[in-house]
Amino acid sequence: MSNENDKFSVRAKGITKNFQLFSTQSEKLKSIFTGNKDGANFWALRGLSFEIEPGDVVGIVGTNGSGKSTLLNVLSGVIPQTSGSLEINGKIGVVAINEGLNWDLTGRENIRLKQLMMGMSNREIDAAMPSIIEFSELGEFIDQPVKDYSSGMRSKLGFSIVTHNDPDILIVDEALSVGDQNFSKKALGKIREFIAEGKTIFFVSHDLNQVREFTNKVMWIQYGEMRAFGPTKTVADQYQAFTRQLDDMSEDDRARYVTEQKHYQQIFTIDQLRDDYARKGLPESEIRRVTRLRSFEGFSRLSLMITLSAIILMIAVVIWMKFGR
Repeated sequence: MSNENDKFSVRAKGITKNFQLFSTQSEKLKSIFTGNKDGANFWALRGLSFEIEPGDVVGIVGTNGSGKSTLLNVLSGVIPQTSGSLEINGKIGVVAINEGLNWDLTGRENIRLKQLMMGMSNREIDAAMPSIIEFSELGEFIDQPVKDYSSGMRSKLGFSIVTHNDPDILIVDEALSVGDQNFSKKALGKIREFIAEGKTIFFVSHDLNQVREFTNKVMWIQYGEMRAFGPTKTVADQYQAFTRQLDDMSEDDRARYVTEQKHYQQIFTIDQLRDDYARKGLPESEIRRVTRLRSFEGFSRLSLMITLSAIILMIAVVIWMKFGR
């Protein structure tokens, strides 16, 4: 009997991400207990829902500042969502410029560090090292500090490390837009191998031709909202028509459009999402679950307050035992 989880690689419901722009650390600490009221809110994601099946190759498109990289950071666990549920089946690998590289270490040392973090033994890393270095085409630079690399060289190193980890879900964030053309072709060939193996891939690129060539679905995110999600040709055509409209705008009209959209990201509230789900007939218990706010890197406010209170109490007991007797 097949497991229901086998039907999807990633399932998201109502994903939001709020960045609070505090002027001081004391305001940020206060918000942990009082909520979002005192901060200047910016909602980079506003209720994204989608389901990705095993083997899907999903292109993510949207104009600059629309939340594409924020979504990928949530998917990869770099940052937590503010609200919403996220289920992921499989090991994730992220290919992005500078992603996870220690600039003070050499390329070889970064390979070892990243592979150790992925659970490989030193013996396994020693066996894989020559193949990773050869694929990266870094030659003698492999033993130079990464801080001395160009962006293209760092992209080569990151791509080589991640793809040799054999992830179940691969996230490629604009990493193929830098570097030389020969390596880009080789990297795209590696992605084709992953596609043939039925791996799930998220592919972010400003090159719509690449998106059309490699993906079977496209997710169009515009200023934090899901504008469309479906077959590549349909959504890519819609997005291309939209960008042509933007290009035809005067500079003043385009600036007004961007300002208006960012204003909507600032005034968005979770209540708007709750009302939207209620109109769609979602059960109240499900609405509460999906729109439950998180804070402080993914912890609920209640659990955080209990933990902080316990720590303060322990400190008070230690002080009393030492000085109060």
